[in-house]
Amino acid sequence: MDDAGAKHTPVTSARPTHETPRDLATLPKAHLHLHFTGSLSVPNLVELAAAREIELPDQLIDAVALEVPADKRGWFRFQRFYDVARAAVKGEDALRTVVARAAADDAAEGSRRLEIQVDPTSYASSVGGLQPALEIILDEAKRTSVASGVQVGVIVASSRIRHPFDARTLARLAARYVGQGPGQVCGFGLSNNEWEGDTSEWDGAFRIARRAGLPGVPHAGELRGPEHVAQVVEALQPTRLGHGVRTVEDPRLLDQVVAAGIAFELCPASNVQLGVYHSPSDVPLRRLLAAGAQVALGADDPLLFLSRLTAQYETARTAHGLSDAELAALARSSITASFAADADKARWLDEVDAWLLGSAHGTAGVGATPGR
Repeated sequence: MDDAGAKHTPVTSARPTHETPRDLATLPKAHLHLHFTGSLSVPNLVELAAAREIELPDQLIDAVALEVPADKRGWFRFQRFYDVARAAVKGEDALRTVVARAAADDAAEGSRRLEIQVDPTSYASSVGGLQPALEIILDEAKRTSVASGVQVGVIVASSRIRHPFDARTLARLAARYVGQGPGQVCGFGLSNNEWEGDTSEWDGAFRIARRAGLPGVPHAGELRGPEHVAQVVEALQPTRLGHGVRTVEDPRLLDQVVAAGIAFELCPASNVQLGVYHSPSDVPLRRLLAAGAQVALGADDPLLFLSRLTAQYETARTAHGLSDAELAALARSSITASFAADADKARWLDEVDAWLLGSAHGTAGVGATPGR
């Protein structure tokens, strides 16, 4: 959009495949871009809202995916609905419900690792403060990792619509709970409206996070173009980019980002529903892969976009013509880009190989043991 709100339609080269499609819900994968309240299903949200006697707008629960223009007005509409939904997520039981349902949904889609992103500031008032909010979420992540079979890590995310000093507070809080395993903080992010704030003002928070061993996963390059990606890369030194998709508009920058080993958290449904691209086939997935980028597909906000993790792989298959071997490579990329322990990654990568080999011999799902 380059701050002008225009949709971008790069040329893609989808190609048909002639193999028998394998079940993508059984493909072992990692889910690295999922927001807290946005992870809910509509029925889950209705249930939480009823418990608090909150009336939800019809547009939020009518089973029609949100579709807005790629400009500030479109983002405002998206954020308004998100804020309405978040008002229903209050109290310890609600926080635990969000984590547990997200893990259960991921388990049904073959996910081995979920790194759910949350700004505890949004939920602190209902549970007694920032620290209790984060500790409840971490405790439920640990509990539900066992119950669901999906290993759940937590990314603490600061917000561009709050003061950068607030981000430093969150970074210091996150630093107390660092770890690769379930129920631990595994990364530090920066989310919300990409047009807000001066990116360099968040460098202090990201320095605090890095010193504590937390990799950075800021949003960049979805609502704004490659110039914004360049700012984020320089100021925040990310390990992964939330979205980053519009980096392809500057091939030189794309080469630099790929060479630096920065992974892309690509969310095709989000890119289309937020007006960045006209259709799924316009999302430049193949251009990223051709450049050697490490790409992890994510669902972003299924509550508003009505599209979960497996659907992103279906899009890669149908809109971009990826073969099952290429889809397996995407799943491997998601696992490799996760912040899980190396031993867990190695086990899950073996399971991806088993999925591809087993399915080829008519035994779909062989070797796929959720959450091992």
